[in-house]
Amino acid sequence: MADLVRRFRRDNADWNAFPDKVAIQLNDTHPTLAVPELMRILLDEAAFGWDAAWDLTQRTLAYTNHTLLPEALERWPLHYFQQIVPRQLEIIFEINRRFLDDVRRRYPNDDAALRA
Repeated sequence: MADLVRRFRRDNADWNAFPDKVAIQLNDTHPTLAVPELMRILLDEAAFGWDAAWDLTQRTLAYTNHTLLPEALERWPLHYFQQIVPRQLEIIFEINRRFLDDVRRRYPNDDAALRA
């Protein structure tokens, strides 16, 4: 992610052009740390606010999962994240909080939707 950002910034001053110049396709579960890493770069290094950083991230990254089998989905213990990528973990928690808030708004009083 750092190399993509570095190459983009070498030739582009306008961050708004990032999704037009960079497209990242994530496949399966292991590369999905690209999402919080791009958010970290935009928030902490480029000094974007959350909403602008999230907009750029959503317009830059796409995701395909080739399986629904639970045993094929990569899972890490939480303490790995805490030790190895603590800032990205904070961002993951914030993405999740905002997502759940959106579910609550869309489906008020629907605990099943929230659990799903």
